[in-house]
Amino acid sequence: MSKAIIYCRVSTNKDSQETSLKRQQEELRYFASRYEMEIVQVIEEKQSGYEIEREGIFAMLEAFQSSSADTLLIQDETRLGRGNTKIALLHQLQRLDVSIYCLAQNGELQLSEGDSMVLQIVSIVEEYQRKLHNAKIKRGMRKAVDNGFNPAENLSNQHLAKGRERKQFPIEEVKRLKRNNLTFQEIASILRGMGYNVSKATVHRRYQEYQSLEKSIKED
Repeated sequence: MSKAIIYCRVSTNKDSQETSLKRQQEELRYFASRYEMEIVQVIEEKQSGYEIEREGIFAMLEAFQSSSADTLLIQDETRLGRGNTKIALLHQLQRLDVSIYCLAQNGELQLSEGDSMVLQIVSIVEEYQRKLHNAKIKRGMRKAVDNGFNPAENLSNQHLAKGRERKQFPIEEVKRLKRNNLTFQEIASILRGMGYNVSKATVHRRYQEYQSLEKSIKED
């Protein structure tokens, strides 16, 4: 059985919008029952669709990243967002392999040809950027090591952690979340949801180490 999140949004705090939120939720609950989905969370927001920094969106993405849910139910695609915000969120949900069901289309969300093309382009560009970035890091590291650089000896505060194994977690995911203006506390929470037992301080320190390493490679 699919584990679904119901997401409802209106653009203002006006009292008249309360009716819309209530109607969205009722209709989506009925929709979920028709498809025999388990509702694990209901999120309601009163905020512009052009705004990406929404607490409900953060909560929704965290649930999908931790595999607490795998399906999103919305009234229509504009409830998720508008303009570039909508495209960015659709891209993120696509990466998380989330199934999106849309009440307006009475089934799985079918994107317009234009939106599909944009998402395809974004995915291709992102993949090539990732490959180029990794290639630059590897090239820089090889060059630094050839010049006598030892990463283990240059990590700050290493002497404080003797005998302890360094915790491993995806630094690329930390960088991506930081670009989305999440705090280190929020990032640590998301990583814990993904199965990485890390603290805010650990995430912060490792991020700074990585930034310092990238800077030294670029300056070399």
